[in-house]
Amino acid sequence: QVQLRESGGGLVQEGGSLRLSCAASGMISGIKVMAWYRQAPGKQRELVAAIYGGGTTNYADSVKGRFSISRNRYMNEVYLQMNSLTPDDTALYYCKMVSTREHWGQGTQVTVSS
Repeated sequence: QVQLRESGGGLVQEGGSLRLSCAASGMISGIKVMAWYRQAPGKQRELVAAIYGGGTTNYADSVKGRFSISRNRYMNEVYLQMNSLTPDDTALYYCKMVSTREHWGQGTQVTVSS
């Protein structure tokens, strides 16, 4: 059974940085994409950033230039470096992996204070 475990969330002041990590474990093969999503209270879950098998990345317009996604293929880990954080970035951040099916983590809370 595949499990995703996120870490790195927390409370940070506006303008600060955080680095989220997501480690995948279990029977894993043929990862097509790993991605970060977020969901703020009262809002729908939205894609933040994704990294595909060939290394191509994709970002939400709201985080371009501030966030960076990367992946450690050998450890089946994905990271999200978040800089210049604003209160609008406050949300529960989820890791998603797509291989033969979709897998989601439980989420890690990011809170940005003004």
